[in-house]
Amino acid sequence: MTRTYRIGQIVPSSNTTMETEIPAMLRLRETIRPQRFTFHSSRMRMKKVVKEELAAMDAESDRCALELSDARVDVLGYACLVAIMAMGHGYHRVSQARLTQRTAENGGQAPVLTSAGALVDALRVIGAKRVIVVAPYMKPLTELVVDYIRHEGYEVIDYRALEIPDNLDVGRHDPARLPDIVKSMPFEQADAIVLSACVQMPSLPAVAKVEAMTGKPVVTAAIATTYAMLRELDLEPIVPGAGALLSGAY
Repeated sequence: MTRTYRIGQIVPSSNTTMETEIPAMLRLRETIRPQRFTFHSSRMRMKKVVKEELAAMDAESDRCALELSDARVDVLGYACLVAIMAMGHGYHRVSQARLTQRTAENGGQAPVLTSAGALVDALRVIGAKRVIVVAPYMKPLTELVVDYIRHEGYEVIDYRALEIPDNLDVGRHDPARLPDIVKSMPFEQADAIVLSACVQMPSLPAVAKVEAMTGKPVVTAAIATTYAMLRELDLEPIVPGAGALLSGAY
């Protein structure tokens, strides 16, 4: 019998991309593997990507973990990278442990991962030490993200802050613009490219093009989160057309 897994997502209220890109990847996986997936979300209020709104939003994540554990999901993904990274170094570990505890207290224990933790772990999986980063945030928040990645042991040799303050506008950013942005960066000196350090900025359609153009592995927050979810479910982390991390090479 084919097993169906329930994927829970803790999502900013203005996010429109996480619930498209992660299901898109897992639907692609369904074409080559027998497992099936359903998708379930709970939302935390957030409209402007600024530190105050992010902190207020993060406080709602406990409620979301409880709601999703009511549905007895198999894994939960916290779908806002900058909200975690803006809370201080290493906060993804604190958040994951606390939210997993909430699911256990509700009698529906399931692992909780964050897109922030998934991204820094993904860079370790592919053996990257030196990276370039593209992010949609205003410069001060982008610098917080870069500092967080550096604190996890990576050298960020260059980054681009696209400075889009409204989260709905982040979701409208055209991924076809990403290859030219990467072209303007010293990608030759990097081990890997973080094409979207944000699960709201669409990037999946550009991943194969940027890998072909640069010859470097490309990771995004959404790809890293999908990889982490599959690993938590003890499933082979392979998705056709979703970049090096999900190619089956790791």
